[in-house]
Amino acid sequence: MPKVSMTVNGKRVSGNVDARTLLVDFLRNEQRLTGTHVGCDTSQCGACVVHVDGKAIKSCTTLALSCEGANVTTIEGLANGQDLHPMQAAFRAHHGLQCGFCTPGMIMAAIDMVNRLGFNLSEETIRENLDGNICRCTGYHNIVKAIQAGAAAMGGLKVAAE
Repeated sequence: MPKVSMTVNGKRVSGNVDARTLLVDFLRNEQRLTGTHVGCDTSQCGACVVHVDGKAIKSCTTLALSCEGANVTTIEGLANGQDLHPMQAAFRAHHGLQCGFCTPGMIMAAIDMVNRLGFNLSEETIRENLDGNICRCTGYHNIVKAIQAGAAAMGGLKVAAE
């Protein structure tokens, strides 16, 4: 079996994997980082989104071996100790979740969105960029509001009270 090495949430990790091992399986089964969810296995739902070298990817269709030497960040790697990442805090404060299954992927996609598009995101921009993330519980209203608040917090901007 080939060996793969990468940095996950700031920690250097390695393991022997089957050549067909998906990144999501390596993270969940080998690293015990179960915050990254498996929803569809076809890149349709976005529950498996993680960051590889600073960019959002769907880990359910990415081979672990393709991440050799990469920096991988999962939902578990966002908080700084007890201090939540601003996007995590915004999802919590704005009730951007219901059952929570899609939430880790939504948060990871949202942070990538902010990194690509900036801190002042319109509802239309957010909805368009969430196209690859599915929530089966909500109407996305609170998710959009959470992302707007999280983006503003990431940029140090003030958000108008609702």
